[in-house]
Amino acid sequence: MTDERDPGKTLEDWKAEMQAERETQIAGPNPDEDHRIEGVVQSSYRVYFTYEPEADALERDRREQVDDFGDPELLACVCGVRGVS
Repeated sequence: MTDERDPGKTLEDWKAEMQAERETQIAGPNPDEDHRIEGVVQSSYRVYFTYEPEADALERDRREQVDDFGDPELLACVCGVRGVS
């Protein structure tokens, strides 16, 4: 027996199913769940190292933040709904 499913179609079907589930959960949240919203923010840092020949290892020297702290790009509810907008 061969599996002749199209992987691209399977992925698109899964995405559509997940999107529909998300929209359903957002439209009708479960009132018994905890619905605190969490945000994800990523700040970038440049990290500098020095080589320590005695230890034959890199040691962290310093770091500097290269991005400003901004608003979250991804919001999620602690009840498990991702991408809440």
